[in-house]
Amino acid sequence: MKSTIKLFPLYLLAVTIGLLSCKKDKYTFGDLKSPANLAVTATVVGADAGNPAGDGSGVVQLAVTADNALTYNIDFGDGITRVVPSGSIDYQYTTTGTHDYTITVNAVGTGGIISTISKTVTVFFAYVIPDEVKNALTGGASKVWVSDKDAGGHFGVGPADGFAPIWYAADPNSRLPCSYDDEITFTKVGDNAIDMQLNNFGQSFAIGGAAAFYGLTSAEDCRDIDPGGVKRLSFTPGTSSAVVVQFNVPGNGLVIFGTGANQYQILSITETSMSIRNIGIDGNAWYQKLKVKP
Repeated sequence: MKSTIKLFPLYLLAVTIGLLSCKKDKYTFGDLKSPANLAVTATVVGADAGNPAGDGSGVVQLAVTADNALTYNIDFGDGITRVVPSGSIDYQYTTTGTHDYTITVNAVGTGGIISTISKTVTVFFAYVIPDEVKNALTGGASKVWVSDKDAGGHFGVGPADGFAPIWYAADPNSRLPCSYDDEITFTKVGDNAIDMQLNNFGQSFAIGGAAAFYGLTSAEDCRDIDPGGVKRLSFTPGTSSAVVVQFNVPGNGLVIFGTGANQYQILSITETSMSIRNIGIDGNAWYQKLKVKP
């Protein structure tokens, strides 16, 4: 009996410890606060008045701020989402050409409460122009091109699904004079950009279907058309084995004669000659042959 009495306090102590060990801890988030004053700044690298979509690097500098935010989940609008605790990131878009992207930011507060903001940016990512094209067009610096008026087929038209002027190919020196005095200067800018400037000496020839495109009441003749100033070309890969590379001319897209289109395809190019094609506003394929100015 004595031994039983001595063990009883020990038993009570063990039970007490067991009960204490089973007690659940209580946690609290404190005050649940929604992120407030959420703001996002998106700066397209290299953007200016002449190149509003950037310098072709595709990089956008994002800066997100908010009160009471613990972190930010950013959807860049191109299928990529990242967690950016600091709210600051330089993000590169890599789809060739100029595209609009809607950036959506979810600011996360205590307890997972979310505030959202969106912003749309227009970004230009430059296709890496093949060295042989850059060198041929610009000579590594700047080069002037003119119509190859002495060549047969220097001006022509054919069906859109072909790559030859099977409907009409001009004989040498058979077109209007305004088609032959134009000078096109291609200038290399940095490692992966080319500017173009057309001097049409005041007039250019435009196909009839493109009159309204150039602000004319009629065409099929030499007309007063302003080609604009220096234009930064955007290059993309050829869409056919017959196409070396494609380039887009901003503005009215004029290259010697006007077809109401902006995109051109280089079919062949050397240091001294070039053949280009584009699909005009009339749906036909139009052709030009150019040569380096003597």
